Amino acid sequence: MLDPADPQLVVDSRTLHFSWLPADPDAVATLVPGGLRPRPDRQVFMNQYVVEDAAQTSGFGAYSLTYLGVALTGADAPDGVTPGGWWTHYVASSPRVRAYAEARGAPAVAGRTSIDIHRDVLVAETAVGGVPLIRARARVGETSHQVRTGHNRYFTRRDGQLYSAVYPFVSEPVAPFEIESVEFLQPAHPTYALRPENPLLINWGFYSPRTSFAYPGGLSRYPAGGAIPRPGPERTGHQVPARRARSGRPSGS
Repeated sequence: MLDPADPQLVVDSRTLHFSWLPADPDAVATLVPGGLRPRPDRQVFMNQYVVEDAAQTSGFGAYSLTYLGVALTGADAPDGVTPGGWWTHYVASSPRVRAYAEARGAPAVAGRTSIDIHRDVLVAETAVGGVPLIRARARVGETSHQVRTGHNRYFTRRDGQLYSAVYPFVSEPVAPFEIESVEFLQPAHPTYALRPENPLLINWGFYSPRTSFAYPGGLSRYPAGGAIPRPGPERTGHQVPARRARSGRPSGS
């Protein structure tokens, strides 16, 4: 078993990462534990990614993963703008990755993520027990000379204590990029609480065929001084264009 205190590196993963506003904001808010605050708009995020080869990781091996969660207020990443996030669901294909993540407090379960591209259409699907749970569809272009860099801050809970960690990343996003639909396929599954509103409103997102990131060594107790930080600034989103909303592709709600 990997020591959860050790850092881990992943390079050149294929990554679809974006956020939306939910159909049921109240249900989303109930998923956030005491001591953390969801954003007033109850923004939800999801990252679906695939690591094709063991040579792309420092110890995980090849795997696929989807995590979902709720964006927070008053607990930003180091840039002071990117909201921190509470992981509500964490679906990984690798037992090694699941054990590592569980030891850090992530709600890890077994499942698989696939990302398929035909011409300019990307379809990413997350399945648990062989049953598809989530399917996202996007229009994607080619990578350019642009690079997206920064940090994400994610929160977990272990033994009743909240922890946070900061995850650095470097991505080469494609352009153009447009999310067309997000489907939550199993109404009885707990992930359904995070389904998007209809019409779909995307806050931010990107697809990158090459994203590198690290799991930092160690975790930080939160809050360190016992006080919850004051809220940070909010960001606005954009609605899926009407031509997409009228196309008959569901937004998931």
